[in-house]
Amino acid sequence: QVQLQESGGGLVQPGGSLRVSCAVSGGTLNGAAMGWFRQAPGKEREFVAAVSRTSDATYYGDSVKGRFTCTRDKGKNTLYLQMNSLKPEDTAVYYCTFGRRVITSQLENHRSYDFWGKGTQVTVSS
Repeated sequence: QVQLQESGGGLVQPGGSLRVSCAVSGGTLNGAAMGWFRQAPGKEREFVAAVSRTSDATYYGDSVKGRFTCTRDKGKNTLYLQMNSLKPEDTAVYYCTFGRRVITSQLENHRSYDFWGKGTQVTVSS
């Protein structure tokens, strides 16, 4: 059973940076798609970023392109999300997700993934 543990969330001022991490246990990143979604109160879960299971290609949601960078360290079995130029609208719970059968065209669909972390809160406020 794959388990995902997010860490690194917190409070940051607008314009600041934060890096969240997702440690994977019980499974390997090889051959798996991994991604980040977020959910703010009263809103639907939103796609943030994902890494393809078949290559190192990374995809981003329109609202974070150019500001967020998603990377994975296969040696450490960890996924990262570097968030720069943060805005108040980035405030949400950020979830890490893992899937062994996700095709590229479905990376943005949260229903494509098999396992989820419990999430980490990111709050952008002055």
